[in-house]
Amino acid sequence: MKNKIDALIVVEGQSDIDFLSSFLDCNFYKVNGSAVNENDIIFLKKAKEKQQIIILTDPDFPGIQIRNKINEKISGCYNAFVRKEVSIKNHKVGVAESTKEEVLNAIKDCQFYSNKIVGSIKISDLYEYGLLGQEDSAKTRKEVCELLNVGYCNGKSMLKRLNMLGIDKIKLEEAVKNVKH
Repeated sequence: MKNKIDALIVVEGQSDIDFLSSFLDCNFYKVNGSAVNENDIIFLKKAKEKQQIIILTDPDFPGIQIRNKINEKISGCYNAFVRKEVSIKNHKVGVAESTKEEVLNAIKDCQFYSNKIVGSIKISDLYEYGLLGQEDSAKTRKEVCELLNVGYCNGKSMLKRLNMLGIDKIKLEEAVKNVKH
């Protein structure tokens, strides 16, 4: 039996739809790789008036670019992140290379993004918590990003995502403590 999702899931291509439709019952919209154009944005804005939008792109550079472009143009989308290390097959990285369990967890833990900055975390906070400027910062940042379900990113993108999600310093500090214990 397929899992019913009452949302429009945005993916990169047909192979993603083929894989996801084997276990998800929902609407899909493909942006044909990194070529998100104005027609895609117009359609997605109209679709968002009627249903939730979940962005589920590959955990690679083009996938991040697609996600960022859609989030920038359309406020209030949900973002689901599959982990790169469990989304690799035959030297390819992507949603279609992931597992059913990984995708279901990503959708369950998806994050609501507003393109309005609502948080108060500063770059200095990322340095203070060891998420920037230390030898193990990338590893710590990766683990904190996974714990907070914001997808792995560099420090600048992490700061933006945390603030877009309204994650406060207390929640960030708690996440850092959990990965460093």
